[in-house]
Amino acid sequence: MTTHSLPSAQRPLVLDPGQGEHYHFLNNLATVKVSGGTEGQLSVVEFVAPCGFGPPLHRHNDEDELFVILGGAIVFRTGDIERRGEEGTVALLPRAVPHTFQVLSETARFLNVTGSTTGSPRFDAMVATLGTPTLGTALPAPMEIDPGEVAEVCAAHGIDVLGPPPAPLD
Repeated sequence: MTTHSLPSAQRPLVLDPGQGEHYHFLNNLATVKVSGGTEGQLSVVEFVAPCGFGPPLHRHNDEDELFVILGGAIVFRTGDIERRGEEGTVALLPRAVPHTFQVLSETARFLNVTGSTTGSPRFDAMVATLGTPTLGTALPAPMEIDPGEVAEVCAAHGIDVLGPPPAPLD
């Protein structure tokens, strides 16, 4: 059986470390490993994020998020739950539930897996829209982030920004 006759969402994919589409995204390195595309039911993005990074409080309208921490420490906040996770921790953040997180260690490396309830996930497309393609795999130099642009791009990809990012760490 040949796999090239299958729709792209049904083709096996095995990536080596470092493979994928790299972006400098909100002062992180984001690598799209699996794109939701037009046929896929999930997307996978690997992140390397610096200490203190956290996205604004937000909710995904159509996507569930699953985080797998590969290295470092992150605190997840949703509703009245605040939970620290380290290497090996898995966190499920369901659609429509407001949440944020913050990197506590010098850097954190984690996978973000999104699955959509209404079609192909759009999280990876949001990363590509807000990010700058890069060939390197180093963290970008810190730069100013425009919260209005973030909110606008997120809204176009089914994500509502509800509040600011977490306060800077002391």
